[in-house]
Amino acid sequence: MPDRARRLLRHLSIDLSPLRDSRDYRLLFGAGVITMFGTFITLVAVPYQMKELTDSYLAVGLVSLAEFVPMVVCGLWGGALADALDRRKIIVLSELGLLVTSAALMVNALLPDPKVWVLYVVGAISTGIACLQRPSMEAVFQQVVKHEHQGAAAVLASLRWNFGAIVAPALGGLLVTTAGTATAYGVDAVTFLLSLALLWRIRSLPPAEVATPASLKSLVEGVRYAVGRSDLMGTYLVDIAAMVFAMGTALFPFLADELHAPQALGMLYSAAAVGALIASLTGGWTARVQRHGIGVIVAATLWGVAVALTGLAPDVWLVFVCIALAGAADMVSGIFRMTMWNQTIPRELRGRLAGIELLSYASGPMLGNTRASLMANLGGTRFSLSAGGLLCVAAVLGLAAALPKFRRYDARTDEHALAEKARREEPAAQDASA
Repeated sequence: MPDRARRLLRHLSIDLSPLRDSRDYRLLFGAGVITMFGTFITLVAVPYQMKELTDSYLAVGLVSLAEFVPMVVCGLWGGALADALDRRKIIVLSELGLLVTSAALMVNALLPDPKVWVLYVVGAISTGIACLQRPSMEAVFQQVVKHEHQGAAAVLASLRWNFGAIVAPALGGLLVTTAGTATAYGVDAVTFLLSLALLWRIRSLPPAEVATPASLKSLVEGVRYAVGRSDLMGTYLVDIAAMVFAMGTALFPFLADELHAPQALGMLYSAAAVGALIASLTGGWTARVQRHGIGVIVAATLWGVAVALTGLAPDVWLVFVCIALAGAADMVSGIFRMTMWNQTIPRELRGRLAGIELLSYASGPMLGNTRASLMANLGGTRFSLSAGGLLCVAAVLGLAAALPKFRRYDARTDEHALAEKARREEPAAQDASA
């Protein structure tokens, strides 16, 4: 093999350093793979069971609405808890709570007359617990992965998620249609049992010595820190703008009909995850990028362009390619954003900022699908997709112009990145001198 080709493969290959160097990261990664499958299966099972019980579009749609408030409240409060308490304890107790909710859904499904209200209530509780856990899970990677390996860890996290996003929903659909929803919920419960066995072995991850007790004041402190850093605000605002203006998965059923390919609906939904998975598998190069701000801007712009082209594509295969390209661009943006967060945010604030991050990337798609539906009512499916993609490009470029510090961010020279790197290297230097 020529040297040039060998170097190219080396740049594209995945860096496994976090898995090799950190036992705790291996345990977290393994637990995440296991529970992700169960979670995606339940995400398919709940709306399916609601449809079977009610045969109502509104009833199915209200499941997401019931989960919105717990997501907002518990996401922010979970961030405050992640900075104030042992993160391992929060993760393990939350995992136990999620096991209980899956078991409750299984018991309800086994009843001769399953209760609709259980799906709403337990679904909301499950979302709340997951959002309490998520900031601790996001923040803990900063503690167990070396500073210089944060980019590689972000690539591995995206690879894990996208693999599950493609395979697990298909498995969930097969389970609920052949074995029933009770079996699907039971599989989810078993995955939580297996992940608990791994998470229990993680070392204690206590808060920083200067940790602030969880309170409304501490939440305000986290928000104030985020607002005071325009580079961080750039990561949030660009992602929200990209999702609000260019997210359009709610239009896929209509798009499939217009393409005279209703049987391809599932393929349209999986296309973005396919593109994101390919970006993850070949994403070794992202760990070598230092200009993360401009990387996010370029990736979000390409996301908008790909969505705009989706509205113009004449056949289902070109639509699939365009959606896959959009998914790949979104994944690259996510890798750069996660790397910035983990390399620059102080440990004592990482949990609260993870709560803010959760709101930024969870609320955008919800608002984006609402925007897509409204624009489709005005000008049709194709108009909504293409116009939304162009609006996304304009919004991202406008934010890039308005936030020069974000645009010029460089991990090699940024004061926050250098300070965090020095803080993490200090214990190692002390151990070496001792």
